[in-house]
Amino acid sequence: MFASIRSRLIVIALLVLGSIYFLFPRTVSLRERGADGVMRDTTLTRVPLKRGLDLQGGMHLALELDQSKQVSADPRKDLDLALTVLRKRIDEFGVEEPLVQKAGDDRIVVELAGITEPARAKAIVQRSAFLEFRITNKTDALDKSLPAMDRTLRSLGVKSETPAGGKPSAVEQLLGGDSAKQPAATTKPAAKPGDKAAKPGDKTAAATPAADSAAADTTPVTGGVLAGLIQPAAAVAGSATPGEYVVLETAFPRVDSLINVPAVARQLPRGTVLRWSSAPTSLGVQQYRYLYALDDRPIVTGSSLENAGAQLDPLTNGPIVTFQLDRAGGRKFGDETGRHVGDYMAILLDGRVQGRPPVIQSRISRNGQITLGNKSLQEAQDLALTLKAGALPIPLKIVEERQVGASLGSDSIRKGITAGVVGTAMVILIMLVFYRLSGALAVAALALYILFTLGGLSMIEATLTLPGLAGLVLSVGIAVDANVLIFERIREELLHGKTVRLSVDEGFKHAMNAIIDSNVATVLTALFLFQFGTGPVKGFAVTLIMGIIASMVTAVFVTRTFFMIWLQRRPAMSTLSI
Repeated sequence: MFASIRSRLIVIALLVLGSIYFLFPRTVSLRERGADGVMRDTTLTRVPLKRGLDLQGGMHLALELDQSKQVSADPRKDLDLALTVLRKRIDEFGVEEPLVQKAGDDRIVVELAGITEPARAKAIVQRSAFLEFRITNKTDALDKSLPAMDRTLRSLGVKSETPAGGKPSAVEQLLGGDSAKQPAATTKPAAKPGDKAAKPGDKTAAATPAADSAAADTTPVTGGVLAGLIQPAAAVAGSATPGEYVVLETAFPRVDSLINVPAVARQLPRGTVLRWSSAPTSLGVQQYRYLYALDDRPIVTGSSLENAGAQLDPLTNGPIVTFQLDRAGGRKFGDETGRHVGDYMAILLDGRVQGRPPVIQSRISRNGQITLGNKSLQEAQDLALTLKAGALPIPLKIVEERQVGASLGSDSIRKGITAGVVGTAMVILIMLVFYRLSGALAVAALALYILFTLGGLSMIEATLTLPGLAGLVLSVGIAVDANVLIFERIREELLHGKTVRLSVDEGFKHAMNAIIDSNVATVLTALFLFQFGTGPVKGFAVTLIMGIIASMVTAVFVTRTFFMIWLQRRPAMSTLSI
């Protein structure tokens, strides 16, 4: 097929045109289904060669496990699991050429190139994404426990409010200065059976923000601390879910710290836990935070999650996250929800209740959805991404954060190009000095080799890194290495008295085994680097493999074509400049 010069030139021309095509930016039109289920046309501008963190800048994060929440006896196992989860999340996030790897025995390093939304990326990396489904408590457990909780607080020296100019109690100081400094709220004794529910704006309401009256901060009270700050949701919202309470947002930090005092938390009945809503809610002119009394045993957790996706609810046009459980989780979820038809089920993410608990109207098996209220579709997509990747075994904290600037990228590119130009120039000089005209033919093929390599990298949408540039320079030497083997074999054939044409044919034929052996060995090494390496190592391996493939084409096919053209133009040539 490639015996004629014409057919060979056609193949070379097609390779050149294909490489040029992939190296130029172009617009691609895609037709895809949106989150609302409607098919839309999307236009994307395709960048020929994407650059890694060391060339275009980005974000560098160093993370460690939060030891204060360490429950496992094997921190190394937790770190390995966190590493796996983070890699899944970053892959779903769509960052090009990310680096996610362990650094020592207690740290994970994450490098994200070209990040335009660092806050969003940090949120995705740090979010624990622990999903739970719990039934709300119907036994008024918190109402019955408030007197005992308040007695415990009084025994610890916590008063209903901190007097003006006074000092917080020792317990409040241990809980943190911020919670002790929250504006005090006027309180009254806990409501008795038969009392009318307080209404918003009523002067005898269980809690009034300090901003409503300056005198409220210094009015002496005799009621309990928590009984005055925690109100049944029905008293404020008009309707409530069983086990649902509200706290003024200004008092939320203080109440949160008080109910988490171990001695106070023990006053709750066994099997009951308290959990906050994920965000405050406006009720009238005030901001409130919902507090829920829930069963301590979850129906099912995110460990049973099989898939998750974000979309818009066709009825409310609000963002929702749909999920699918595995078979075992779906069976358990169906049994539990079947037993609790008519009850309310809270959906928790990282210990916070997402929206108001919905009522279970019928048995739910494997499929369900999470309503996100007033959050954006992007937040729903991020939540679906983290849920699908799995929950972190322990929360991560950022111990180091750096933004890699564009100046570093420009400097790296300039030095990489300089190294490539110097290395290529030296290769060209050596080939011309040692092999003269034959070396010039190899240099001409080398120019096409660089074009083919860059075009191939762009075709597979590889990301170019600084180690990748090093691999490109190294493969330039490998490209002419095959020519060296061929030329030395041609020299031997000429020394044996064979004609120029026969020597060229024999040189290409007999050098082929050595060329294939050396290149296959190098490709196998690069494949191991790609499989077991991360980040920059993978970039080096990809560039090296693509360079070897291009060098085989140029050294064997293109250079041979140039020799055929030269011999056709000089049929009577008795010697070869080699």
